[in-house]
Amino acid sequence: MVTVLREGGFRFVIYTDDHEPAHVHVFGDGEARIDLLRLVPLSVRGMKHRDVGEALEIVARNRISFIARWEQIHG
Repeated sequence: MVTVLREGGFRFVIYTDDHEPAHVHVFGDGEARIDLLRLVPLSVRGMKHRDVGEALEIVARNRISFIARWEQIHG
């Protein structure tokens, strides 16, 4: 597990043994998985709708670096 960013009270993580599609796990009050290519939540557990929206905005701003990191980790 690699923490790629901490921002807005969230921790953004890419698991080293994870699967496609390219995505990040977002931890705050709950958890969400966000698709890096389509910028949509793949799953949400216990995270408020407002927090998911905020996490999506952060992922959108950092999308290029997150994709580069995903490719670095997964080849």
